[in-house]
Order: sequence, then C-alpha cells, then structure tokens
Amino acid sequence: MSSLQEIGEFGSQAWSEGCSGFGIKILESADLPSDLVWAFSEIYTSPPKRLLSETYGQTGYFFMVNKGVISGGTKITQECLSLPGFHAKMKWGYICNQSRTLYGFEGQRQRTEEEKTLRDEMEKYLGYSPELGGVDNPFWPKPIIAALSHGVEDGGGLHNIAAKMQSKSPEYDGMPVTEMGVPDFSKMLDEQKKAFIKLCSV
Repeated sequence: MSSLQEIGEFGSQAWSEGCSGFGIKILESADLPSDLVWAFSEIYTSPPKRLLSETYGQTGYFFMVNKGVISGGTKITQECLSLPGFHAKMKWGYICNQSRTLYGFEGQRQRTEEEKTLRDEMEKYLGYSPELGGVDNPFWPKPIIAALSHGVEDGGGLHNIAAKMQSKSPEYDGMPVTEMGVPDFSKMLDEQKKAFIKLCSV
C-alpha cells in the first residue's frame, strides 16, 4: 500500500475508478460465502463542476457481490442500490477534506464525532438543520467488515487506500480543520463560514 500515489481529487473520475477497482480486488481476494449479497455505493452531491464531464455526470462509485458475481464502477446501477449494504449520499463539501486522513477504528470514531460537531455548529449558525446527506440502513456482514478493514491499523483497508489516492482540493486552502481534517466551523471567520455553507450547497 505504500506505493499508492495520489491520482485525483475526492469524487473525481480517476479517483472513483481507482476506489471501485480496489473494492473489487478486495472482494475477489476475500473468502466470501457463495450466497452473500451485498453492495457498497457512495454518491457525492453538489461537487465542483470541474470534476464532472460529458462521460462522468455524477461523482461516486460502487462495488458489489451478488451470489459470487463481483462487479463495480462509477455508473451506480439500480441493481446495486437495491441490494442490502452501505449506500451513502452526501454533500461533497461536507466530507471531502477529511477523507484524505489516514486512520484506524479509533480514528473513524473520532471523525464521526467531529462531523457531528460540524453539523451541529452549522445548524446553530443557520438556525435550521442543513441537509448534508447520510446513509440509510447500513448493513455490514462480518466477512465484508473483515475484508474491507484488513490491515486498517497499519494503513491498509479500503478507506486508507482511497485516502492515499486522494489529492487535496483547493477549496480547503487556509480553512481551519480538526486533527482528523474535518472543517472546524467554530474557528472559521464569518466569510469562511459563508463560503463553506455555499460549498455544501446549503
């Protein structure tokens, strides 16, 4: 994993293709039950226009296993979305920067807490709860957890692979962030707060 290089911004076509490709490889190398049906998809809404093209109109990627058949890509299918698993649809600006941070299980917990703080601080500033997206009914079978988190404490696992391939996005230059890279709303100047809210398309 140390040989991985940055190949694109969060949600870019090159990065999404890389993540999907590694997700497929991980499932192919895992000892999964032959009857396992599970899918992973992430869609990043309201991304910068520079990340889109005529052939790539939606940022994100997927991979899945359906009774021994493993597939994936950047054109997220209805079949994928209909299967039990992990299906995230989130505002690009809300989760982009911290996705470059390497971490293990404790780091994931800390990131989740810091993202909740960010959401709460935005709600207090706006006077209403911002729609930033989420995950509906996540389902994580033990064989999938084992496969995607293998080596996570040593820089491995799907998240860390994706983080190593992600290049920095200019929107976060000069923006105060937490230890985990989550935008720190409480430390932003008022102009930064307005810019971040716009970035999240709120």
